[in-house]
Amino acid sequence: MNVLTALGLLALMGLLAVTAPVWSRLLRQRGPALSVDDDAEPAAQAQSRDDEPARGAERTINVQLLFPAADRPGLAVEERAVPFANDLSLQLRAVVEELAKGSRVGALPSLGPGTRVLDVFVSASGVAYVNLSKEATQGNPGGSEAELLSVYSLVNSLTTSFPAVKRVQILIDDHSAPTFNGHLDLSRPLPPDPTLLASSGAAPGAPVPSPWAAAPPSPGIS
Repeated sequence: MNVLTALGLLALMGLLAVTAPVWSRLLRQRGPALSVDDDAEPAAQAQSRDDEPARGAERTINVQLLFPAADRPGLAVEERAVPFANDLSLQLRAVVEELAKGSRVGALPSLGPGTRVLDVFVSASGVAYVNLSKEATQGNPGGSEAELLSVYSLVNSLTTSFPAVKRVQILIDDHSAPTFNGHLDLSRPLPPDPTLLASSGAAPGAPVPSPWAAAPPSPGIS
């Protein structure tokens, strides 16, 4: 019995000796793969955590929006923070989109419900071309005075906060519209009209400091 046991042990040891290089090679191949996988997951989680503050910290600037006042003739000033953009055209688009959302303090809307901003670009001469969907002119209370305030709500909002913008041309559905709602001529770019500010409201004073104050407008159609 002892002889058989000894012979069995010797055979087992011989088998291990023969197969040892194979097992060693397999362990070396598996070892690094497990190590990379184990290290990759924490690294990816750490990277995700590092990126979260950058995505959440959105830069904004304050602008002056003008809406038709509900309790007096003229335009009322409403200061609002809007997302910052390095490109002037994109910055103006953000302002027009805020106008389309309406007032937060009870002023009247200047653009019709469901208005979409189709495009905004600025010419080398400082003309901002604002292309709005057809909903912009719908729902207007009617009359030349209401139409005047709707149009200059847009014009004055852009020119007050962005001195690089000298005039505003309003387009409707990619086309030059003759009027906004039957009265005011929109066939040409319009300069701001500060006389439309509601007399009993807070005066806007100096324009809100803006990174576009001294920046030249983007090249485009003049």
